[in-house]
Amino acid sequence: MSDTQTDQVLKIAVIPGDGTGPEVTDEAMKVLRAVAELEGITYETELLDWGGERYLRTGEIIPEGGLDHLRSFDAIFLGAVGHPDVPPGVLEKGLLLEIRFQLDQYINLRPVKLYPGVETPLKDKGPEDIDFVVVRENTEDLYCGTGGFLKKGTPDEVAVQTALFTRKGCERCIRWAFEYTRRRNNPKGKRLTLVAKTNVLTYGHDLWWRTFQEVAREYPDVEADYNHVDACCMWMVKNPEYYDVIVTTNMFGDIITDLGAILQGGMGVAAGGNINPDPGGTSMFEPMGGSAPKYTGQGVINPIAAIGAMAMLLEHSGYPKAAQRVMNAIQYVTGNKMKSQAAGRMGYSTSQVGDLVVEAL
Repeated sequence: MSDTQTDQVLKIAVIPGDGTGPEVTDEAMKVLRAVAELEGITYETELLDWGGERYLRTGEIIPEGGLDHLRSFDAIFLGAVGHPDVPPGVLEKGLLLEIRFQLDQYINLRPVKLYPGVETPLKDKGPEDIDFVVVRENTEDLYCGTGGFLKKGTPDEVAVQTALFTRKGCERCIRWAFEYTRRRNNPKGKRLTLVAKTNVLTYGHDLWWRTFQEVAREYPDVEADYNHVDACCMWMVKNPEYYDVIVTTNMFGDIITDLGAILQGGMGVAAGGNINPDPGGTSMFEPMGGSAPKYTGQGVINPIAAIGAMAMLLEHSGYPKAAQRVMNAIQYVTGNKMKSQAAGRMGYSTSQVGDLVVEAL
């Protein structure tokens, strides 16, 4: 049985990107083909060559009309961006941030889940302890690029970078996080933790705090919790089992999700989504690791994060059964087949890991 009507077509834009991005994308697409056949999902994909090679060849990152074209898809799958011949920040700002901001993908969703058989640096912690989700606001804060230089290049240089927060931006993220916590329905108890720094950042984070308190009154079944960000970093290491869902600002979310990735075994298993939850919105899903150019073409890079990102794409596109089937297969492979999650030490090649996940579906 499929999740939805078989006459519905899931339209996916595929941006393999740079370095090892195309290799892990191939494995995610392999798993999509297999699970779509098993679950009766009809889908279409279009390959877009946006990334470092195109930029070096043409000087453009996103072609004219490209963003409007993306809006015609249900979802975007991104492999990785980052090219050794392109200056740092060019592709990240011109592709990743441009898509997030222009398509209003205001939720960055990062599951922090330790899979069976995956090593964590936390002593005596297992999959039952590390299983929480970070909801990061994705379109405001310092990432808006508001600021400038005065007397640049001189001994008297001044640089200003301004964090922007709006009531609308805070509220829609916080409300989505409460709804998500309710849907997640953690059997240990539904808890949403706001992570901010209200004792020092007394304007923008006060807005977050007041908005959080107001929205919380509409969700009496969800425990509304608060951590300062520095305390959160300590508790994530000491007691990760405490957390259910975290909601936080763009900057702090960027930092604590990388800490979360290490807790769950590294970038090779960490997947995320940039989500526009509004009707007709287009969301983007990606493995959290970079393009890892030093491993390009060797067949040694771990595709588990990319396959996990495909599971997220399916779930948020209305195919939860297919998504769970992929997640179950991933956990079987990490728990019973793979020797390590590190590149070159998996015991299998990149494509063989993809094959193992397909077999486990």
